[in-house]
Amino acid sequence: MKRNSLVSKLLGTFTLIIAGCLVIIAIVLSFWFENYHFNQKKQQLDIQASLIAKEKAKFDDEEITFNDLEKFVNYSGQSIKSDILVTDLWGIVKAYSEDKSSLMRMQVIDSKNLNELKNGISIEVRNTDNKMLGESQYIYYKPIMYGDTFAGAIVMITPLEQIKGQLKQVYAIIWITVLIALILSSIIIYYVCNRMLIIPLAKINIGAKRLAKGDIENRVYINSKDEIGELADSFNIMAESLEEVEKNRREFISNVSHELRSPITSIKGFIAGILDGIIPIDKEKYYLGIAYEEIQRLTRLINDLLDLSAMEAGKLKLNVSEININEIIKHCTISLEQKIKEKKLKVDVVLEGQNLNVAGDKDRIIQVVNNLIDNAIKYCNESGNVKITTRSKGSKALISVYNDGPMLSEKEKAYIWDRFYKSDKSRTNKISTGLGLPIVRHILSLHGEDIWVENKASDKGVVFTFSLKKV
Repeated sequence: MKRNSLVSKLLGTFTLIIAGCLVIIAIVLSFWFENYHFNQKKQQLDIQASLIAKEKAKFDDEEITFNDLEKFVNYSGQSIKSDILVTDLWGIVKAYSEDKSSLMRMQVIDSKNLNELKNGISIEVRNTDNKMLGESQYIYYKPIMYGDTFAGAIVMITPLEQIKGQLKQVYAIIWITVLIALILSSIIIYYVCNRMLIIPLAKINIGAKRLAKGDIENRVYINSKDEIGELADSFNIMAESLEEVEKNRREFISNVSHELRSPITSIKGFIAGILDGIIPIDKEKYYLGIAYEEIQRLTRLINDLLDLSAMEAGKLKLNVSEININEIIKHCTISLEQKIKEKKLKVDVVLEGQNLNVAGDKDRIIQVVNNLIDNAIKYCNESGNVKITTRSKGSKALISVYNDGPMLSEKEKAYIWDRFYKSDKSRTNKISTGLGLPIVRHILSLHGEDIWVENKASDKGVVFTFSLKKV
């Protein structure tokens, strides 16, 4: 795992968060166990203090001797591992355990604590620095009360090291548990991250590198419903799109090469024949005419390619103004009159009113209308019918171009807007570049308008309809 990788950062972050939480829990538990342990010690001392107080009462009532009291105090001190002093009401030691004989007849309770004890209040002192009693001691003062009368106190002294020595084992268990929990949580987090992040991201990374090297058929398969799965799906969608783009690019190059090669080969053949003297002199003009037509075809193809390229690159700028679509249709129909006469077609133009003003780039709309009428002429049967109509629908003007040629199949409808697609290559190979309809659609898209094609089942033909915004 790389040091600066996303997973290492996540693992480090999660580990720090868990470590912080575990340390806080360990500190809280340590304080809780310490207080619990001291409370248990206090309860133990209270029990012994009560027993000693009863013996002290017996001694005061002369039921037992001083030696009996001293033995009991000594026994109690050994049982709870503490030094015990029994004082009178002035805080002077009257009885003691065997380790504190040096304090006999000394005042071991100061006036402040003595006043609280006289009120029946037990006192608990930790980490005392009292040189007389010794350093680092836990001292518990328990008053001896006869009814409401203060008769003395019991002082129980336990070394803090002894008490905390028992707590050290608890502390060790707590912190070792924290360390083990931290290690286990880190291993679990790494395993989860490895399974949910590292491996899937590595697959996507490898797939991206393969894609960058040209392996557009490569896909990433990750069975996950989270964001990583969505990322893999997005990667596959991107790869499929690139594969489709690459397929279209190859088809485009192949089509362009074919469309360019055909007229160039014809031109080269005719000119070579004339230069070599193969073609008779009286036929030279005829073959030069054919070469000229091929040059015109080549020019149309190049111009269409340049226009389509500019549109797809978003470099084509429209000069939108108010134009009369009826006038444009009349002009385009007249300009194609020669082609109409050659196929003996009947053209019916039905226009709504004298003027139907729309918003559009005049030159480009002329190109759209001209391409659609020219397309209708190409696919119309000999002595067939072409009908051009305009009508209003709400804020839109609808322009339709109909021809009674062969109807389109569903497959042809799906591909008719693709570059270089020709539904009848045998009939249109010489007269069509296969770019007219894609150019029409791009021009209308730049205007924010649409175009669609329908089969006319009743009239047995095809109609193209596009919309423009009325002014």
